[in-house]
Amino acid sequence: MQFQPALAALVVTFVCLWILLSPFGRRLMLDHPNARSLHAQPVPRSGGLAIAAGAAAGMTAGIATGAANVASELAITLGIAGALAALSFADDLFTLPTLLRLAAHLAAAGIVVNLVLGVSDPLQFALFALAIAWCANLYNFMDGSDGLAGGMAVFGFGAYAWAAHQTGHGALTAASSSIALASLAFLLVNFHPARLFMGDAGSVPLGFLAGALGVLGWREGVWPLWFPVLVFAPFVCDATLTLVKRLLRRERVWQAHKDHYYQRLVRMGFGHRATAWIEYAVMAGCAALALFARKAETGVQIGTLCAAALALAAIALWIDTRWARAS
Repeated sequence: MQFQPALAALVVTFVCLWILLSPFGRRLMLDHPNARSLHAQPVPRSGGLAIAAGAAAGMTAGIATGAANVASELAITLGIAGALAALSFADDLFTLPTLLRLAAHLAAAGIVVNLVLGVSDPLQFALFALAIAWCANLYNFMDGSDGLAGGMAVFGFGAYAWAAHQTGHGALTAASSSIALASLAFLLVNFHPARLFMGDAGSVPLGFLAGALGVLGWREGVWPLWFPVLVFAPFVCDATLTLVKRLLRRERVWQAHKDHYYQRLVRMGFGHRATAWIEYAVMAGCAALALFARKAETGVQIGTLCAAALALAAIALWIDTRWARAS
């Protein structure tokens, strides 16, 4: 019963993708290559609409499976994610000012922290709001290679769904599995060579939901607070480390670039397909470690986090070394 709403998400996403890949749909919102792009030809970037519609259908059906308080909290979260999708769709069409988008992301995160999580302590409020807003932005930064952002959603929200299912949290299971299956349907047309991109209308809400549901699951006792960080570590570490390095170099961090680790893999000759498979292996490893240590003793949890951090650091160092030799 917990996974049935995800089937609705899958069906709705497939229907939307069929429309978007029709001759009419393929003329909408073409993504023309720019300074940040890794593709050479224009590709429609309307796929996020299909993910949003499918995830919304599944989450709406799944909200009824939860307790009244959780159902209302998920409904609020879904509504805010929908508002972000609409704003991001407008950004895909018209390129909205950066400050407006950042203000909206912070406001959305603040509403979730206040109304859904009920955090009143000013320091905790600020930390959670910034973390969720950063998730929305970093996911957008990482959506730049075929199959990457869709794959992270499949592994990340799939891990959420499995952990929630093991705990017996029906509403969170339904919500997470709906997002995972909607993303899987999209991935079928986004894997290299991609026929459709998700655009900001897909990446921003996915990042927001990764952060919001991650904190909600912690508050509900489904997983420890480090769990969503480790599950989405391939994206969190790449985006955060790249941002820090660019800040240290005093670069204009708001400008488009190709310095992310996944971008360097593509540019070093691995290409979109091999880069995706490398990233999938890292995503699967992080998700497996997080699920393994979720309810383990404290020492095992600490050891798992240290092992994951060392592995990710080693991968980053390997890419940096190869990049330096190739430059």
